[in-house]
Amino acid sequence: MSMKTTSSFRFTTGVLGYPLFFVLLIWLVFWADFRFGFHLNELGIYPRKLKGLIGIIFSPFVHGSLAHVYHNSIPLLVLSMALFYFYRPVAWKIVAGGILLSGFMTWCIGSSAYHIGASGLIYVLLSFLLFKGLLSKHYRLIALSLVVVFLYGGMIWYIFPVKEKMSWEGHFSGFVVGILFSLRFKSSIAKPIKYAWEQPDFDASDDPFLQQFDEDGNFIEPPKQEQDSKISIHYTFKEEE
Repeated sequence: MSMKTTSSFRFTTGVLGYPLFFVLLIWLVFWADFRFGFHLNELGIYPRKLKGLIGIIFSPFVHGSLAHVYHNSIPLLVLSMALFYFYRPVAWKIVAGGILLSGFMTWCIGSSAYHIGASGLIYVLLSFLLFKGLLSKHYRLIALSLVVVFLYGGMIWYIFPVKEKMSWEGHFSGFVVGILFSLRFKSSIAKPIKYAWEQPDFDASDDPFLQQFDEDGNFIEPPKQEQDSKISIHYTFKEEE
C-alpha cells in the first residue's frame, strides 16, 4: 500500500517568526505614531485619489486606536501562523498579493475617507483558509477550515456595512481576494491521500487480498479439497507378551 505525502505540514521557525514579527512591527508603528504624533492616518488608502494609492502599501501598518490595533493583532497572528504552516509554499504570495490587491480594490470602491488597518489582510487570510481547505478535499485542510469558521466565522458579517466608521469595503475586498486566491493557487498545495487501489492504473488481479472478493465485494469461498479415497491409515499395535 502506498500513499502520497507532502512536506507542507512541517513546523519551521518562520511559522511563528514571520507572523510575530509582522504583529510586533504593527505595534511599533502604533507606538511611534502615538508617542511622537506623526499623524500616520494620512498614509491610509484614500479612494480614487492619487495620493491615496500610497496607502495600499502602508495602510496595513497604521491603526487609529489601541482597541483597533489590539483587535487586529490576535486574528492576524493566528491566521498567518496557520497560513505559513499549512500553505508554506505560497504563503508569501498570499500575504504580498493580498495586501496589494485588497488595497487596490478598497481604493476603487471605498468611501471618501482614509482607510487604515490590517483588517483587509486578515479577511484575505480568513477567506483563503476557509475556501481553500474545502476545495482541497484534504482532511487536515478541511479541519482547518472548520476551526477558522469556529473562531472567526462571526467576522464575515463585517464585509457588509453593519457598523458606522468601519471600513467594510476593506473587509469585503479582502474577502473577495481570498476567494480568488483559493481558486488560483493549486500547485504546491497538499493533495488528498491516495492509496494504491485508488490509482486509475491499479490492477486488482495482482493483489492477493482483493483476489478473495468478487466484483460486488462478496467474499469468495475457497474450493474444498476432495479427499483421496485411496489414502488409508493403518495403525500397528504391539501386543504384550
